[in-house]
Amino acid sequence: MSHRKSKPITLMLLLSSVVTLGCSSGEDEVSGFAGLAEQIEQDAGQGAGYLQPGPGDAIELPADLGPHPQHRIEWWYLTANLTTGAGEPLGLQWTQFRQALEPRSPQDNPPPAEQWPLQSVWMAHAAVSHDGEHYFHEKLARGDIGHAGAVAEPFQVWLDAWRLAEREDPDGDPQWRLQVNGPGWGYNLLLQPRRAPVFHGDQGFSAKSAGGEGSMYFSYVDMAIEGTVTLKGETLAVHGTGWLDREWSSQFLKSGQKGWDWLALHLDSGAKLMAFRLREEDGGPFKSGTWVPAEGEPISLSGDEVMIEPVATRSTSRGQVPTRWQVKVPGQDLDVVVSAVPGDYWNLGVFPYWESPVRVSGSHEGRGYLELTGYGADE
Repeated sequence: MSHRKSKPITLMLLLSSVVTLGCSSGEDEVSGFAGLAEQIEQDAGQGAGYLQPGPGDAIELPADLGPHPQHRIEWWYLTANLTTGAGEPLGLQWTQFRQALEPRSPQDNPPPAEQWPLQSVWMAHAAVSHDGEHYFHEKLARGDIGHAGAVAEPFQVWLDAWRLAEREDPDGDPQWRLQVNGPGWGYNLLLQPRRAPVFHGDQGFSAKSAGGEGSMYFSYVDMAIEGTVTLKGETLAVHGTGWLDREWSSQFLKSGQKGWDWLALHLDSGAKLMAFRLREEDGGPFKSGTWVPAEGEPISLSGDEVMIEPVATRSTSRGQVPTRWQVKVPGQDLDVVVSAVPGDYWNLGVFPYWESPVRVSGSHEGRGYLELTGYGADE
């Protein structure tokens, strides 16, 4: 944290380097990526025409479900804790990222597709985690030629045949259809929000450092999901709960921030928790979160009000990863252990990162998702 710097911002930086500069390998690739990041930060400081969110900015719906061409980076990010007809747990992720290579006013039309414009690049990720196995696939595209995009009304986000789109509902309730087909697997799901979107931080502005860098960030924290998942030639009926993040910014991780630890939890009490920490080279991590009670208004959590600490690591295909965490929110009497389920949950795309279902135990029980960047072989 797409994504970020909020969560998958690192992913978008690397995607930009791949699309605009071409692929390389080994240490040269890492060095080139680092150089690109430094230039982007310098350009942003000189006012390159991008808008940057800040405190006091407002979220407007449904407009902010659509794209933000005057911002550098954005993503739509679904995680879901589902159950099969046989009662087995199944985890699922879908994400679509956009990075601008040059800003464009929302009122301006994109260049004609026949000119092969390169004002933005897109990346989509999809994964299914079931019975200790992890299935992942990645797609890349350039914007403004029809292969990938997003619109606010009627809402849809797509990259090739992967698509999240609003659908008509006889009862008038908002519903979205998500369709993804990976190599030998896929899913077709119906999503329905069960509560109003949650605005994180300061009415939607989520700080990512003590210096004030940040993003606009809101979530549908309680999505009823039902549909089918196909694995190994077998189609499974599934149902459960999803969490959809929506985030955009023009700033990347500031110098000295090494990676991102993020979790979203569905507690059996009906409450929800989003919490993250950005690891700093010097000093403690920058932390933030949102407590969503079963009833009532969400509560923004400062770094002093939430504790997120790793307590155990797991040996994985890319090295040691902190997969067991102590999480506390004293003001809500929450003291839990969050544990990744057994398995190896690396999303091995352009930029590998960890994305796993988790179980919650302690003062509260529940399920959720854990995302980690900056660990493993590239740490």
